Amino acid sequence: MSDIGLKEKKEIIETHKIHETDTGSADVQIAILSERINHLIKHLKLHKKDHHSRKGLLVLVGRRKRLMNYLKQYNLKRFLTLAKKLKLRI
Repeated sequence: MSDIGLKEKKEIIETHKIHETDTGSADVQIAILSERINHLIKHLKLHKKDHHSRKGLLVLVGRRKRLMNYLKQYNLKRFLTLAKKLKLRI
């Protein structure tokens, strides 16, 4: 189950899509994962002993890292603009 609502997800897709029917490009996937990661970080600040959610957070961070590495190899310019837009360290 996703941590973000359908409305937020549609907004993320609208802001990061590459073409009109784009819903699953690496840019969109990274943006959605980043939103879920930020949501989980807020949750874990309140619930410090929630180790199951912490494991889920690590899985999401790993998935985002793999997608970022793919985008970096495939299109460096898109990678740099997305990292800047999402305020990610590279």
